[in-house]
Amino acid sequence: MDATRYDAVVLGGGAAGLSAATLLARSRRRVVVVDAGEPRNAPSAHLHNFLSRDGMAPAELLAAGRRELAGYGGEVVEGLAVAVKHAERGFAVRLASGADLSTRGVLVATGLRDELAEIPGLRDRWGDTVLHCPYCHGHEVRDQPIGVVGGDNRPFTLHQAALVRLWSDDVTFFPNRIALEAGERERLTAWGVRVIDGDVARLSARDGLTVELADGREVGRKAVFVGPRFVPNDRMLTELGCEVGDDGWVTTDASGRTSVAGVWAAGNVVDSPAQLVSAAGAGSTAAIALNHHLLAQDVERAGALTRA
Repeated sequence: MDATRYDAVVLGGGAAGLSAATLLARSRRRVVVVDAGEPRNAPSAHLHNFLSRDGMAPAELLAAGRRELAGYGGEVVEGLAVAVKHAERGFAVRLASGADLSTRGVLVATGLRDELAEIPGLRDRWGDTVLHCPYCHGHEVRDQPIGVVGGDNRPFTLHQAALVRLWSDDVTFFPNRIALEAGERERLTAWGVRVIDGDVARLSARDGLTVELADGREVGRKAVFVGPRFVPNDRMLTELGCEVGDDGWVTTDASGRTSVAGVWAAGNVVDSPAQLVSAAGAGSTAAIALNHHLLAQDVERAGALTRA
């Protein structure tokens, strides 16, 4: 079966991927987005810090993005890309359905996944009363009793415990498996954060949200922030041979260009702190660079035909 030919295939249909694809479609490129339909922010009821879209449901933003893309002739394929390989004229993208897409360039915007601490009750309330981003949700729980539960992501969680204090005077930090140094404890206490030691046994929904410790103590909170371990969905990039930095993440230049010619990456797959709005911006930046890459090929091909 012959592969469908595109100028660019975008893997991932979130803010970064749709932004990139729309820009490419407006540049009169034949572009398709391959989207598995599992956005990271699906558990959230609303999004914030996205100019003109404050409070919108994440699914509504993606639906609007798809409509805009379609209006410029861009395509969306709902499915999972299982392999991307080098081909004679660019790359071959294989989908789980068995379909093949042939493309001159690839833009990966597959995001990351949040690995949560194995605390009973935590995952059940993820995106509701269990949160991770104060900039996304801090305003909505302002001036309420807030907890911060420690986990494997030590630097992020310690920063979070101090940061959340900007939104509330009633913040309790449960280090859980984090052993605080004397200076760390002193700084948090001076900043007005109460520290309660001991292993966290579970989170329960009694009286809003209750943090239950292994020794039987219970502390009521309205919301709890946690520090997940951020794991990029970068298999497609690493299997293509994209260079990985000392931190284990695929490296890119300012435009999102990877070390493999013709391959760009944007959003959380290469930038864990990226908010929706910055992921969308990164997608646009990467798409411009990819379009210039395609343009260089077009001009070179035209020159070769003229000389022939």
